[in-house]
Amino acid sequence: MTRRLYHEDSYLRRFDATVVAMTTYKDRPAVVLDQTAFYPEAGGQLGDRGSINGIAVHDTQELDDGTIVHVVDQPLAGSVTGELDWARRRQHMAQHTAQHLLSGTLLDRAQAATASARLGESALTIDVTRDRVPDAELAAAEDLANDIVDDDLPVRAWFPSPDELAQIKLRRDPKVTADIRVVAIGDFDFSPCGGTHCARTAQLGQIRITSTERYKGMTRVTFTAGKKARAELFTRDHVLRGLAARFSCAPGEVPAAIDKLARDADAHTAELTALRGRLATAVADSLTGSGAAIAALPGDAEMMRTVGAKLVAAGRDAILYAPEAGTVLLMRAAGSSLDCAALWKQLAAKLGGRGGGKPDRADGRLANPIDNWAAIVSELLPA
Repeated sequence: MTRRLYHEDSYLRRFDATVVAMTTYKDRPAVVLDQTAFYPEAGGQLGDRGSINGIAVHDTQELDDGTIVHVVDQPLAGSVTGELDWARRRQHMAQHTAQHLLSGTLLDRAQAATASARLGESALTIDVTRDRVPDAELAAAEDLANDIVDDDLPVRAWFPSPDELAQIKLRRDPKVTADIRVVAIGDFDFSPCGGTHCARTAQLGQIRITSTERYKGMTRVTFTAGKKARAELFTRDHVLRGLAARFSCAPGEVPAAIDKLARDADAHTAELTALRGRLATAVADSLTGSGAAIAALPGDAEMMRTVGAKLVAAGRDAILYAPEAGTVLLMRAAGSSLDCAALWKQLAAKLGGRGGGKPDRADGRLANPIDNWAAIVSELLPA
């Protein structure tokens, strides 16, 4: 069995080892060492990356029989030196310790026990066995977690004896029955875990719950911590300051400025809708006559539909074309015998286009603009 150096020192970045076997993992070369500081994916924590003798280690996994394999690009042999991608490992340690701490505070402040956790590349999540967790309780759990970060409590990981283990109140039951390793955050949280962790809580920087959602009868809590949290906070601060500059206000005043902008936009939209309605009425009234209204109208397809609706309400068929949009609208008034679908098929066959509809309404788009709309339609309509 490979000696797990990361259990002895989570901060070990470089180590010497001997290749004991070459194998494959998912059809890729993989090396087995007599000892390793590379953590294999487990317990929600991703496997380490780095290099062995300068050869990239793309992933570290543990097989069902306990063998730790390091996925590489080419075979290795003899004595080798491994080196971790330390920035990645350091973030994994921070977010794993943060998960333990937040799981403990969610249980303490929200009575929400952790069912599972996933510490992925893009998202850090905890699924808790409570269908809905009030925002106030989530905030209380987050505040307590950050208070413990500020207290700079020690984080200890060890293999207690059976007698010692029996005296420890674990937050959850172990998944194994032998060689149970415990990670303790001060006297606040004790959990069975084989992962890598920070030495003190202050190394987490901060913990922030970013969102929650209902998930399979539970609540999924998404959070961030460590360097990832700092980067996300800096990015949001940059965006907020940019918005403040656009609104010529202080960052804290941006929400009020956005609310005012939204109210103004709603007012302008209502005003525009009213003006469009008045314009559509004027256009419909300008199409004098008692028969079908055949016209090419300026404006967009929405304006054409509004004019068409007003014409039909006035008892006239609407045979309309919007050159700027290239769209056609055919609408039949009550009591009319016009077959809109049949007329559209004739127009499409003559002019080219795509669309369709029913006898009382059809619409489509012409392949090319035309100038003599009324003349073309008149030729197709029955005498």
